[in-house]
Amino acid sequence: MAALALLVTIHEFGHYIMARIFGIKVEKFYLFFNPWFSLVKWKPKPGKQKLDKDGNPKASWRDTEYGIGWIPLGGYVKIAGMIDESMDREQMKLPAKEWEFRSKPAWQRLMVMIGGVLFNFILAIIIYAGIAWYWGEKYIPLENATEGMEFVDAALEVGFQNGDIPLMADGVKLDASKGDYPLKMAEASVVTVLRNKKDTVQIAIPKNFILKLNDSKGFLAYRLPVYIADVVKGEPAAVAGLQKNDHIVAIGETPTPGYTELTAALQQMAGKETTVTVERDGKTVVLPITPTEGGKLGFQLKPITDIYPTVSNHYTFFSSIPKGWEIGTRTLGNYVGSLGLVFSKEGAQSLGGFGALGSMFPDRWNWLSFWEITAFLSVILAFMNIIPIPALDGGHVLFLLWEIITRRQPSEKFLEVAQMAGMAFLILLLVYANGNDLLRFLR
Repeated sequence: MAALALLVTIHEFGHYIMARIFGIKVEKFYLFFNPWFSLVKWKPKPGKQKLDKDGNPKASWRDTEYGIGWIPLGGYVKIAGMIDESMDREQMKLPAKEWEFRSKPAWQRLMVMIGGVLFNFILAIIIYAGIAWYWGEKYIPLENATEGMEFVDAALEVGFQNGDIPLMADGVKLDASKGDYPLKMAEASVVTVLRNKKDTVQIAIPKNFILKLNDSKGFLAYRLPVYIADVVKGEPAAVAGLQKNDHIVAIGETPTPGYTELTAALQQMAGKETTVTVERDGKTVVLPITPTEGGKLGFQLKPITDIYPTVSNHYTFFSSIPKGWEIGTRTLGNYVGSLGLVFSKEGAQSLGGFGALGSMFPDRWNWLSFWEITAFLSVILAFMNIIPIPALDGGHVLFLLWEIITRRQPSEKFLEVAQMAGMAFLILLLVYANGNDLLRFLR
């Protein structure tokens, strides 16, 4: 909700500030919608009226009512003299005022309409730049992950195997520093992997494979080898004699190349006497051990960045700005490139609403994840709003471009009908997307 509130506020502020720059009166500025009543409402006291060079009253920030609505479906600014979701027909019947939207040149009205999209994209770049500056960039090159990757079921079904190390997608080397290598793999026709640390294998990727990954909430993750950071006194690991830096490679006869295999093996042997095989100082050691009834041994894991060699890039304040631009434009390009999949049957079924949005965030609060996902959503919001659908910014932009090119302004009646049709379409789309969320939850 915090991310949504931030993105909506910045989007609407983009419209607001552009309107104010061109002297257009903004009657309302609301986060969320407020039919019938508002949670919070504030109207500044009237100040001294300023006049323009022709002696007409100038629009002011004091003209605006600011508030928070109770329906968290977005937000809005009500711009005087504009046909928008407020559908204020009475105002449109009156003679146009100098400070109204409809009285301004088409290029100024165009700037007002793209203000929200522009501010959302700028916000994404600022966040990505801030991440680069504050956290830097730390990643594990794919070739350094000697135990390979773990894959979701949908990936296993098309031929990937846990432990595979991704090398290329359609003949192009995959680069972990870009962060988009899973997307490159999902959209490729052929992915080349290193299997069993020696065999090069090519995997054919079915068409629209990326859509099958939606329910999996991912594609692949680095396999985490089980190295002990510390043991808990009195727990099975300590009793058995496990030590710091031990590498657990098997439980009984079951190999455990990663933490996923370890937890499964321990659940099978919960409360039963077995053995644990570890690599210690270049030697293999086998120790008797009895996991708890809950299938636990009682030790702390080494983080993956202490196991695989990592690469760290640090950015100064000024060098982080082009990095933010690079990530923002790359994210936009990847998103636009994959958008065509939505128009397939599988793509339509993959659409999600607020449930899908919430599932993007981790269960535990993490500032880095929060800002990464917020920046990504800001890019999506910018692009989705510029799509030329009436009721979206893109619909207004389309009509304004038509006016600039033809020098003919669409009639107010046409704009009203288009606005209502666009709003009806968006409401149906919202119901459909959240209906998909509900079906996925019930399944």
